[in-house]
Amino acid sequence: MGHQVNNPIAQSPAHSRLSAVLVLVSLAAIWLAPVPGIAQEAEQGARVRILANDPETDERIPVEGVRVLVLDRNEAMVGEGVTDAEGTVEIAVSVPSVYRVEIDVTTIPEGISLQSPDDIAREVNVQAGRFAQAIFQLAVGEGGGGGPVGIGISLRRVLQLSTEGIKLGLFLAMAAIGLSLIFGTTGLVNFAHAELVTWGMLVAYFFNVIGLGALFGEDAPWILGGGVDLFTSTLLAMVLGGAIGWAADAGVFAPLRRRGTGLIAQMVVTIGLGIFIRYIFLYIFDGTGRFFRSYPGQQTIRLGLVEVTPKDLFAMAVAVLALVGVGMILQLTRVGRAMRAVSDNRDLAASSGIDVQRVIRWVWVAGAALAALGGVLLGQSDVIRWDVGSNVLLLMFAGVTLGGLGTAYGALVGCLLVGLGIQLSTLFVASELRSVGALLLMAVILLIRPQGILGRKVRIG
Repeated sequence: MGHQVNNPIAQSPAHSRLSAVLVLVSLAAIWLAPVPGIAQEAEQGARVRILANDPETDERIPVEGVRVLVLDRNEAMVGEGVTDAEGTVEIAVSVPSVYRVEIDVTTIPEGISLQSPDDIAREVNVQAGRFAQAIFQLAVGEGGGGGPVGIGISLRRVLQLSTEGIKLGLFLAMAAIGLSLIFGTTGLVNFAHAELVTWGMLVAYFFNVIGLGALFGEDAPWILGGGVDLFTSTLLAMVLGGAIGWAADAGVFAPLRRRGTGLIAQMVVTIGLGIFIRYIFLYIFDGTGRFFRSYPGQQTIRLGLVEVTPKDLFAMAVAVLALVGVGMILQLTRVGRAMRAVSDNRDLAASSGIDVQRVIRWVWVAGAALAALGGVLLGQSDVIRWDVGSNVLLLMFAGVTLGGLGTAYGALVGCLLVGLGIQLSTLFVASELRSVGALLLMAVILLIRPQGILGRKVRIG
């Protein structure tokens, strides 16, 4: 008879599964366990650097001896300093918050001037234990004492403003494509689209700066702690933006369409819904300007005669790739072809077997996700506020109307022209009036081509 030996290492399949479960539970317990904080007294504040562009040598010269002020929300000074030989000064503050950094123009050395009268101040978002970056770029030239360099029309300035206009146009196009597609498939002019843009910006800010841990308090698991990187925050904002688009159509506009509610009544609903959501944003985030944690301040790089920050280059590349992706989806996929068919002729599309209501639902989801991405791009290039969407809504309408209502490509072309019109108009008018140039351009083109650049003529009556 064989002699049976008990092997203490060998385990039955059931024991193996039980051991695996115990290991996973143990790892999860360690992963989710709160990590005790370490008390640190770290300083926070603003790190300011002032440089002067020398057009003759194409170099940036540090500016020494400039007095820099840090002001709180009430315009009270909470700190000051003077730039060193590297053109840098660090000013500590006691409380993390949003501050205004301002340079004293009377201390700017002779032979160095502001490039624009608006360049004397920056807003910085100071976080606990960190120094927020702020960079001022002056110019070597006549005037001194902070007087602006002579502002005229030059090739360098035209190219710089054109670059800024293309950047603004790309960001507007990203936010406005959904607005145009919703109009094309439903005929609805959606004034609440502005809040979809703001939603994406604020959601990305929440995940990037605040984090889920703020909802659970100090005892939250470390995985729910501080914010995540801006790329992940953007993806989350797009997913939640698409979810909001789905909910808006499923809960509000699809029932209105089933009841036969007219487009004017639906448009009034979007106006009221937009105002309601806008002031919810104000209540939760207040009126303070905010900034993303990533890429707080960057020095521009020179590309020929044009200067641009690396983050703006990256954001423009993201916008171009996203717009190309949208175009490929519309041209090469069944969903995209169905969207174009519904936009061209809704009744004919329905008679061809296309589920029109399902296509409209997908348009709402995709349009809201793209609006969220546009909001993030606008937020990273400027300041994050509760009313950014409503401030650019008129420009988005101008872009989609100029390009041709109901077409995605028309929204792209129209928004690029609006962006260029806004920036290049500052060659002739004050920056406060720059939107007038874009609207004047729209009026002139529509007088020549009423259906828009890429729109189609429609018989009326």
